Amino acid sequence: MLTHCPELDALTGHIRAFGRMITELQGDRLPQWIEAVRADDLPSLHTFVNGLERDLAAVTAGLTLRWSSGVVEGHVNRARC
Repeated sequence: MLTHCPELDALTGHIRAFGRMITELQGDRLPQWIEAVRADDLPSLHTFVNGLERDLAAVTAGLTLRWSSGVVEGHVNRARC
């Protein structure tokens, strides 16, 4: 299916590369990844990239540093008085 749909093939490659950045803490590769995404005609992924760029420093840190507040995300608003 990927050989017959270049857009899907490109999307798959970008998503896999982003997944590697997450799992291997490769935030330094984010600018190159964004540039590669922008080079392809993938409007939905461009929207995602726009969101990342709004707080690029925080996203890069999140993809680079070992420390994470991921466990508490979504639970903080459950605190009750």
